Amino acid sequence: MTVSIQQQTTATFEKLFWTWQGYKIQYTVMGTGRPLVLVHGFGASIGHWRKNIPVLAAAGYQVFAVDLLGFGGSDKPPLNYTVEVWVELLKDFCASHIQEPAIFIGNSIGGLLSLMVVAEHPEVAAAGVLINCAGGLSHRPQELNPPLRIAMGAFNSLVRSRLAGGFVFNRVRQKAQIRRTLYQVYRNREAVTDELVDLLYAPSCDPGAQQVFASILTAPPGPSPVELLPKVERPLLVVWGADDPWTPISGAKIYEKARENGKDIKIVPIPGAGHCPHDEVPDVVNQQIVDWLASL
Repeated sequence: MTVSIQQQTTATFEKLFWTWQGYKIQYTVMGTGRPLVLVHGFGASIGHWRKNIPVLAAAGYQVFAVDLLGFGGSDKPPLNYTVEVWVELLKDFCASHIQEPAIFIGNSIGGLLSLMVVAEHPEVAAAGVLINCAGGLSHRPQELNPPLRIAMGAFNSLVRSRLAGGFVFNRVRQKAQIRRTLYQVYRNREAVTDELVDLLYAPSCDPGAQQVFASILTAPPGPSPVELLPKVERPLLVVWGADDPWTPISGAKIYEKARENGKDIKIVPIPGAGHCPHDEVPDVVNQQIVDWLASL
């Protein structure tokens, strides 16, 4: 059954705060109904879901979006950031704010975190939507072509340097550089707006942002989807922008294999979209999510 939804673009969210392990965590919630938890990717925040939250809420769901520790409006303490830290945060968020298993929807690193929650904490997860799911918090060498492998190694060395780290971060976070990076991963340049650039730039000005950046870029990748999928006993929707240069759609093959092995997985390629199809072509992605949710 297809559920018709009306596209709404930009929304203004109520910014709420929750204290987790002594740190301030920013989140928002909209709507009523079955709970959804939206998990952003690297460098993003709840604002990256601005084209999705109101639509999903209007479709009859209670939509939560959380700024992970170190990102957005959440605190940015000098920690060793790992995927396990964020999974614990998400699990505790559900225990504090949601009284039933939720559907986790994540993009990029947020997709990996959502998969980890579904696989490792099924008591809080009813299902998962993975949007261009990352293979790890950092790339494993075998996942990169040789030139990119060399470039990433050199870049990470600079980031770790006490002398060069701040300089590198200040260059990377400039609005012009953010826009150039977005042009690499968004196939529709019109989707790269000043609003989008600003929502990625603003948190980089917060105290501690440079240390967070360095910690995350040099952190271990965490468990891979291949390791996690055998543990998954909940339905998954795998959405993939087919023109993603960062996490190519060839990564969806592992989900195809898991489906062949009996897992409840639906795979939807999105032609002409890049790494963040929920923001680049939100009308398409919102409709896919709402239709799939209606089938659960």
